[in-house]
Amino acid sequence: MEYKVTTYNEEETIELAQNFEAEKFPNMVICLDGELGSGKTVFTKGIAMALGINENITSPTFTIIKEYDGELPLYHMDVYRLDGHVDGIGIEEYFTKGGVVVIEWADTIQDILPKERLDIKFRVVDENKRVIIMTPHGKKYEDLCEAVL
Repeated sequence: MEYKVTTYNEEETIELAQNFEAEKFPNMVICLDGELGSGKTVFTKGIAMALGINENITSPTFTIIKEYDGELPLYHMDVYRLDGHVDGIGIEEYFTKGGVVVIEWADTIQDILPKERLDIKFRVVDENKRVIIMTPHGKKYEDLCEAVL
C-alpha cells in the first residue's frame, strides 16, 4: 500500500517528519529518494528537531554518515556518492544500533536495506510543492503510516 501527502512549503514537510518522529521506535529505518532539492534533507531536519537535536542538519554527502545525539540517536546517511559500493563501510550495523536511521538516495543500496522499513519518495511539483509517497514494508511501518496520516 502507498500513502500520498502533498506539502506546499518546507514547514509542512518538516511538520510531516515531526509526526513520524512522534511514533518513533528504536531501529526505525526511513529511506528517502528524490531528485536534488526535493526535500530529503528538509524531512530529516524535521525528524532531528522532534528528537530534540538542535544542531544544523545538512546532507552528509561527503562524510556519508552523520551521527546526532537526541531522544534517540539519529543516524543520517547520504549514500549517493557510494554508487552502490557499500562493502566495508558498515552501514548495516546502524540498522540495529537502537536509533533512527534516515538514508538519502537509499535506492542506490537496495540490496542491503532491511526488509522492514519505510520508503519515502519526494516528487517536485513546483518550487515549493512536493508530492510525498510513502511505502511501508512490514506491519510496524504500516501501523506507523496509519498513526501519522
